[in-house]
Amino acid sequence: MAEVRSPQSTYMLIPILLLSILLSIAVIRGPAIVTLEGLGSAITVAAPLCLATYALMSVAIAGRGTVDLAVGPLLAFINVIIVSLNELDLVTSPLGVFVLALAIGIAYQVVFALVIIIVRVQPIIVALSGFLALSGINRVIMQRPGGTAPEWMSTWGSGSTIFSPILLLLVIATGGWLLFTLSPFYKHLRMMGYDERAAFTSGVRGNLVRVGAHVISGIFVALAAICYTALIASGDPTQGTTISLTAVTAVVLGGISLAGGRGNVLGALLGAINLFLIGYVLATFNFGSVQAFVTQMSYGLILIASLLLTLLVPVVGRHISFITPFSAFMVLGVVVVAIMLTVGISMPEGALPVATTNYDLLPTPWTAEIADFVPTPLQKVMMVALAVFTLGTIMMRVVVVEASARRFGVFGHALVAGMLFLGLAVVALYSLPSSGGLLK
Repeated sequence: MAEVRSPQSTYMLIPILLLSILLSIAVIRGPAIVTLEGLGSAITVAAPLCLATYALMSVAIAGRGTVDLAVGPLLAFINVIIVSLNELDLVTSPLGVFVLALAIGIAYQVVFALVIIIVRVQPIIVALSGFLALSGINRVIMQRPGGTAPEWMSTWGSGSTIFSPILLLLVIATGGWLLFTLSPFYKHLRMMGYDERAAFTSGVRGNLVRVGAHVISGIFVALAAICYTALIASGDPTQGTTISLTAVTAVVLGGISLAGGRGNVLGALLGAINLFLIGYVLATFNFGSVQAFVTQMSYGLILIASLLLTLLVPVVGRHISFITPFSAFMVLGVVVVAIMLTVGISMPEGALPVATTNYDLLPTPWTAEIADFVPTPLQKVMMVALAVFTLGTIMMRVVVVEASARRFGVFGHALVAGMLFLGLAVVALYSLPSSGGLLK
C-alpha cells in the first residue's frame, strides 16, 4: 500500500527548509548560539513569540478570517498589570501571577468571542478595536517602560541554562496542544474552519467551539505574557505592535491558513523559531541606526514570500509527493548538525564563541592535521546520537516499504549487508591486541 500524505503536511516543507537555511547561517555567523548559554538565551527570547503564535493559531483555525491583532497589546497589558501590582505589593507570588494572567487572558478572549457570536461583527473589526483600545490603555497604566517584575521572574529569564522554567512552560504548552489535537473538540474546530455550514449540519455546536478556541488563545497569551515579563524583568507598554505583526508573520510562515481549517502546533513552532533566527542572523551584521528597520523589512519580505510560496505549494506538491516533511527534516537536520559540529562546537576549550568569517565546512585545524583531531565529549555524544537516529530512521523506512512488497528489495539486501559488515568490523577492531593494530 502506498503511503498517503495529507495536503496539510505539504505546507510544512517551507518552514523546514527555511529553518535549515537560517540555522546554518546563524551557526556560521554567530557560533555562540550552539553553546549551552546561547541555547538557554535563545529559548528565553523565543518563548514569548512561540506562545503568542500558538494563541493566534487557535483562533485562526476556527475560520471567518479570525486574526487576533490584539494578541500583542493584550500580552503587554498583562505584562504592565503584573509589574504594577508587584510595585504595590498586591500580587507577587507565582500562583497569584499565574492566576491573574490566565484570568485576564481568558476574560478578554471570551468577550472577543461573544461579540463575534452575539453582535455578529466581523472578527477583524473586533480584533482591530481591541488592538487600538488596549494599546491606549497600556500607555495610561504605564507611560514608559519601567517598573520591576517579581524577583522570582528575573531568575526565570536569566537564560544562563537550557533547563529553565521558561523551557518547561514551552514544552508543556506544546505537549498540551499536541494532546489537544487528539480530542474530538479539535476535529470540530477544524471542521468549522473548513466549512461552518457543513459543520453545523453535522451537529457541531459552532458557537461553543468558537468560545473554546478563544479560551485556549487566552491561555496561551497569558503564558506568553509571563515569559515576556520574565525576559525583560520589567514592564513595557510599547511592544504590542511588534509582537502582533511578528506573530502573524510566524503563523503564515508555519503553513497555517488564516482562512481557517488548516494548521498545527509544529508549523507554528517552526514559524516562530524562523522569525527568531531571522532577527539573530541580522543582529550579526552591523546596519547601524537602521538595524530595526532592516529587521522589520525582512519580516515583511519573508511574509510576502511565504504567502506566494503557499499559493504554489499545491502545484509543486504534486511533483514532490515522494518527499515527506519528516524525511526532509532528517536530511536537512544532518546537514545542519554537521555544520554545528564543525563550525560551532569545534573551538578550543575555554575560548569565547564569537562571530566568524570562516565559511569553510571544515575548520583550519581539521584541514591541516585531521589525524590530531580529538572530539570533545559533547561532539562524541552528538555524533553517536546522530548516527543512531539516522540508522533508526532508515531501518524504519525500510521496514515500512518492504512490509508492503512481495519480496525483499535490493536496497533492503544492501542495507542488511552493510550493517552486518559494520558489526563484523567493530568486533574485529575491538578484538585486536592492545599492543598493536588499529586500536593502538
